[in-house]
Amino acid sequence: MDKSILIVEDESSIRKFVKINLERNGFNVFEAETGEDGLLIARKENIDIAILDIMLPGIDGFQVCKLLRQEFPKMGIIMLTAKSQDIDKIMGLEYGTDDYMTKPFNPTELVLRVKSLARRIDPSEKTDSSNLLISEPFKIDTYSRKFFKDNVEIELTPTEYAIAKLFLEQPGRAFKRDEILNLVWGYDFIGDSKIVDVNIRRLRAKIEEDPSNPVYIETVWGIGYRWKEND
Repeated sequence: MDKSILIVEDESSIRKFVKINLERNGFNVFEAETGEDGLLIARKENIDIAILDIMLPGIDGFQVCKLLRQEFPKMGIIMLTAKSQDIDKIMGLEYGTDDYMTKPFNPTELVLRVKSLARRIDPSEKTDSSNLLISEPFKIDTYSRKFFKDNVEIELTPTEYAIAKLFLEQPGRAFKRDEILNLVWGYDFIGDSKIVDVNIRRLRAKIEEDPSNPVYIETVWGIGYRWKEND
């Protein structure tokens, strides 16, 4: 899998261990010990996915995530945290994280999550007459992986794009949270299903006129979410 991964982790033993496992699976891996060094590498190299520790010397992982998301909106980002408090996971997602893992973690699971995120970034969609998904006023060009509202492009993270694509492919269908986890993340997710809620909230903030009163992404109470079907 020809993808470049950036690991920003100040603990050298964890960094080396993660690097070895990713390289064994065909990834090209760059390392950084600080957030500042990680940003320099990201700006110099063509990075597809960044793996960020929260607790870093200098600027922390949240700030690195925020800056990377601003400069590279289509980059995949996974946050590593040694804390189990829910607020850390949610904060990471609010900054634009696609996924998170709590230390200590299974390296095999991390590789699976990296592979899943890599597929979201590059699902090998082909150009053909069906590369447009339209639900006025929205449009997705699956070939260029661009999302538009009223013909104006809206930048989405890889996970936000995958959720929007899922909705536009089946407007009107109510999706359970577990369905969205399996269809978007691409594996049996071990963790908090709030990862879906936070990504939906981020997506609403980008596409709804009033995110607190959503029109397009409807909440189906007790089940999950659905995309409003055009009249």
